[in-house]
Amino acid sequence: MNKTLLISGGSSGIGLATVQLFAERGWNVIELSRHGEDREHVRHIDCDVTDEQDVRQAVQKALTYTDYVDVVIANAGYGISGTVEFTPTEDVRHQFDVNFFGALHLAKAVLPQLRKQKGGTLIFTSSVAATLSVPYQAFYSATKAAINAMALALQNEVRHFNIHVSVLMPGDVATGFTAARTKDESGIDVYPLVHKAVATMENDEQNGMSPAQMAKDYWRIANKRNPAPQYIGGNSYKLLCFLDRILPKRLVNWIEYKVYS
Repeated sequence: MNKTLLISGGSSGIGLATVQLFAERGWNVIELSRHGEDREHVRHIDCDVTDEQDVRQAVQKALTYTDYVDVVIANAGYGISGTVEFTPTEDVRHQFDVNFFGALHLAKAVLPQLRKQKGGTLIFTSSVAATLSVPYQAFYSATKAAINAMALALQNEVRHFNIHVSVLMPGDVATGFTAARTKDESGIDVYPLVHKAVATMENDEQNGMSPAQMAKDYWRIANKRNPAPQYIGGNSYKLLCFLDRILPKRLVNWIEYKVYS
């Protein structure tokens, strides 16, 4: 029987590329998002990941199409930029609602099924920004760091159910994510560097890897018998994360300051 992928945020960017790759390779794909459509090997279910009940209902509907879910990818997310001091707190909460709580809602909704079937792989989309926190993108970085921490703890909680938990941490990827970023320029008179920093960040993104590259990373993780807890997307970012581990944090943080100032 064909394997099944359940993915949130599969209607654009990395998620869409992942949906297309898995479907092309014969998997049955169930895609949860606010905007999407059915296609060959792909069933779309409308879902707002910030609404826990909506996610539970979407997962229950998904389970009417399959009795076994091999891989779940919590991918829904977006970005905001702005200063820590001046970004409105309600915007910060919404960033966590989508990126962190959206991933949590999906995990809580699918874990009963993964326990019932005594196996499966749960993958969270994180970011290199989880470990290399980006100035003027502090809250996006914070949501991804929270996902990393949750995933590591969750792996040990579900290990005896034969459930594997991983995160994929992409570096810069050229997608519509950049244009969709919510930019807050409050306090720009106090923090004039915000313009240059965000412009540098967005230029790096638009010259980054293709979503197809990240989809291939998801494919590799999905087909591993015993996936590692964390994966980094892109060889150059693997080097950066390695340097972050071996160099003094003060130095790494200063280098980031120079890059974005």
